[in-house]
Amino acid sequence: MSDIIEILDHIDPAKLDYQEWINVGMALKDEGYSSADWDIWSSRDRLRYHSGDCEKKWQSFNGSAAPVTAGTIIQYAKNQGWRPSSGGRTFDWDDEIIAEEDCVVTSQGSTEGIKLSEPSEWHPGQEIIRYLETLFEVSENVGYVTETWEKAEDGKTKYLPTKGSCTRTAGELIDELNKHGDDIGAVLGDYNPAAGAWIRFNPLDGKGIKNENVTDYRYALVESDCMALEEQNSIMRELELPIAILVYSGSKSIHAIVKVDAPNYEEYRKRVDYLYNVCRKNGLDIDKQNRNPSRLSRLPGIMRNGKKQYIIDTNIGKESFAEWKDWIESINDELPDPENLSLQWENLPQLAPPLIENVLRQGHKMLIAGPSKAGKSYALIELCAAIAEGKEWLGFRCAQGKVMYVNLELDSASCLHRFKDVYTAMNLSPENISNIDIWNLRGKSVPMDKLAPKLIRRASKKDYIAIIIDPIYKIITGDENSADQMAHFCNQFDKVCSEVGCAVIYCHHHSKGAQGGKRSMDRASGSGVFARDPDALLDLTQLVLTDGLIKSEENDLTCKICLDWISRFNPDFKNKISQDDTFSSSKMREHAHKELSEPSFKLMCADIEKGKESLSHRTAWRIEGTLREFASFAPINCWFDYPIHKADKNGALSDLKYEDDKKPWEKATEKKKKTSTNNIDTFINAYNSLCIDNEPPTMQEVATLLGKPLNTVRDWAKKSGYKVDKETGRVILT
Repeated sequence: MSDIIEILDHIDPAKLDYQEWINVGMALKDEGYSSADWDIWSSRDRLRYHSGDCEKKWQSFNGSAAPVTAGTIIQYAKNQGWRPSSGGRTFDWDDEIIAEEDCVVTSQGSTEGIKLSEPSEWHPGQEIIRYLETLFEVSENVGYVTETWEKAEDGKTKYLPTKGSCTRTAGELIDELNKHGDDIGAVLGDYNPAAGAWIRFNPLDGKGIKNENVTDYRYALVESDCMALEEQNSIMRELELPIAILVYSGSKSIHAIVKVDAPNYEEYRKRVDYLYNVCRKNGLDIDKQNRNPSRLSRLPGIMRNGKKQYIIDTNIGKESFAEWKDWIESINDELPDPENLSLQWENLPQLAPPLIENVLRQGHKMLIAGPSKAGKSYALIELCAAIAEGKEWLGFRCAQGKVMYVNLELDSASCLHRFKDVYTAMNLSPENISNIDIWNLRGKSVPMDKLAPKLIRRASKKDYIAIIIDPIYKIITGDENSADQMAHFCNQFDKVCSEVGCAVIYCHHHSKGAQGGKRSMDRASGSGVFARDPDALLDLTQLVLTDGLIKSEENDLTCKICLDWISRFNPDFKNKISQDDTFSSSKMREHAHKELSEPSFKLMCADIEKGKESLSHRTAWRIEGTLREFASFAPINCWFDYPIHKADKNGALSDLKYEDDKKPWEKATEKKKKTSTNNIDTFINAYNSLCIDNEPPTMQEVATLLGKPLNTVRDWAKKSGYKVDKETGRVILT
């Protein structure tokens, strides 16, 4: 249920009649709020509001057999258009879900009572001094009441407190009590022994007794009069409430003055609500009207209808509210009990089935790490498709099932297009795309500890076997270099795994600098927790392509394109040439030049240049795995041929090195070779563009087109396998 004050914000007081306005005040008092809360809301009706009216009416609300409750406020809000969400509460983005069973410490019905011990020697003055010294600083003003007024109720006389005094400090009262001993009347004024006396447990400003006069929101009152005194005493102690002082009221209840130490009234309300909620779940039915910080409690050292109001104990339970709250939440950690191995030895539980064969089990965690431009996001989308369709991913067989892709980086349209592009490039038929759900959160991402409960709520009962989160830098909680903060962050993935019952897969970037000299598990940026926490880590590191490999790939591409073009017009051509020719780009060009018409030859050359352009954007990668559940696999080499990764099936990448694995002289040599390769490509492109009607250009024509000296172009031609025909002066293949 939403906070009543929050619901009240949806009610316009100007639209209510007088009786409805009165009903709101009665309901607020019944719920334990203050007249100030009613006054603040009422002030929105500028025509009818008068300062002081709420306080006057408030004093006349003394309860009835049929009280006006919070339900009245809820109904008024509904009448003006407010609607609760399903379940009665609207969850905000930053809310956390707390289970109803949380905060239970006591075993209901099994608590043994602890008897109260009445003081054997009665020193009223010392009782009050002990109370004041426990709760107040000597300079703080104390509110107390000894005078009462009578009210007839159900044929009985009820004694109610007056406003009392609030102008004297704790120090002044202690001095007077030390001076007059047990003559309480001489210090506080005579009180009615049939009624007793009261005191306000929070310090005041000396100007009034309302909530706004409280100077420090230090304590809250816990009181329950619906169970035996011994049981109250026992539960309060078992709950380890941070009690500053425990007082017997002289009647049916014990008054626990509990430390809350709130910085302001708003936080005070939140802490008291939490406190009362825990008490209620553990059997203490708290009077909600006690929640005000200016509330009166029973003053010890006083007689009440023949019984003593006395101090039972001081400073028991936890030291502070914060320590107590942490303890309460730790008690409800829902951790399993230890299991004895002998009981499981002959009946071991079933292992979770593999999600990615020989890499990851269902319900476990996997991290993909790599630098930018490694295509990590595309790899994750490829994995989504493989799981949805039950296909292979990077050579590993995947289980088939439903998968959620949490997109934190792309706009919705771009994300959808990526999925379709990947399906197309993988030659996958979209037969099971209904297995893929995409949660688009670009611009709406929050830290993982806030995202986890929302993710769990949406994923529950969807039967996902995997949830893929891309990328995690958008949701990192805390400093990624802090081990403890990253441990807390990674624990959120465990929550999703256990609550939803599926695998969680995510990606992270490499740290800056060269990575080849590091172990694969040490390349991810930030704390080592990233690499050690998941059950499987796949690391992508880029390989440096050699000139020889680039040339070989271009040669193979040229040969394939030439053969495809020639075979269109001469299907039996492959059987008429030597096998060696099919692996030589220059020979295949010569054959194509003879077999194809001039227009077809030019179109073929255009295809070759287009293919080479595509090859120039292709990058090579090595994937290494660090696995917890399976034996390590041999490194996998693959090409990232946008938009998908393709395994290197012919072993072309097996001998390549990482960038920083090369020595300086090797890097210099490769740079020189790369320049040479670029020059050769430049020459061949110019040569092909000048070939008209099967007539090759002259060397001067090529030099003019490139804007280079004739000697330079002649050197490029020689390295490219071309020479000048002495009879015609034109450039031909050697």
